[in-house]
Amino acid sequence: MSVVDGLPFGDDKKEYIVQTLDPILEEMVSDVLTEMPDVPLDYMIQWMNKRAGKAASLSEIVSVSQKNQMLKQELSQLQGSLEEASTAAAGGDEEQEEEEEDDDDCDEIPESFRKSEESMGKTRTSVSAEAYGTWNQKQAFTPPDHPKTDEQKQRLKQTLSKSFMFSTLEEKDMQLVIGAMKECKFEASAKVINEGDNGDFLFVIEKGALNCLKSVGGEEKVVKTVNEGDVFGELALLYNCPRAASVVAKDECICWQLDRESFNHIVKDAAVARRNKYDEFLRSVNLLSSLGDYERSQISDALVAETCKKGDTIVKQ
Repeated sequence: MSVVDGLPFGDDKKEYIVQTLDPILEEMVSDVLTEMPDVPLDYMIQWMNKRAGKAASLSEIVSVSQKNQMLKQELSQLQGSLEEASTAAAGGDEEQEEEEEDDDDCDEIPESFRKSEESMGKTRTSVSAEAYGTWNQKQAFTPPDHPKTDEQKQRLKQTLSKSFMFSTLEEKDMQLVIGAMKECKFEASAKVINEGDNGDFLFVIEKGALNCLKSVGGEEKVVKTVNEGDVFGELALLYNCPRAASVVAKDECICWQLDRESFNHIVKDAAVARRNKYDEFLRSVNLLSSLGDYERSQISDALVAETCKKGDTIVKQ
């Protein structure tokens, strides 16, 4: 799943978003969320002016997807060269044929490429920019189910209902998330997240408060305090960037941890499926039939489902 899934644009515009805009916007959003300026618009204008004044090297502006594409082209050329060499050497002795068969193993992903993928933190998707292709096939996923008592499930559901990221989930998706979450308890002053680390999970706070600290001039400065019902650590999952700040427990805390795969397959997939379902429904409403894709997508995002029982009053004069 990609950041452009569900967007009402042509393929050329979607490719431009993923390959050109997404890397710049990810960096800017990360800096904005780190600094949390009082006037975000002024900060972003200054950020863009500063960025425009720098001579960006090719390695800075080429996106991960572009690098992957370049690697694939190089591998394809190498494979073609090997096939030509194999044809030219046909009829040689058995030892030579065995060596050529060994060379055919180059069709597999190079070890250096595997390591580069691992170093990127198991890759993400964007609210997300996860790229699925020849080397990164999207696999069938079964979410983990950590045992919980009924009392724990009820507490966790109440906590998730306070979070904007989970409050709109349908009941079946909510139950999957609850099952996939793992309870974590932290003592006061315990460091939960280290700035600069790769992030493979987020936390939802049930009890307690934690300080978010950013290294400024060699000293750690508290830039934000998160409390009950808040989510932290989600930035690394959404944008596949390193942890923007360290998080330290202010007092004894109870948090619920959700891993990257469960977040991608349950929360983000549910959001895309919900938008597609609402979009299809809105297409069938005569009153809204004249709307374009963009306007309809805006309405889809704003819809809130209401469950009514037989006999309930929906509108009252």
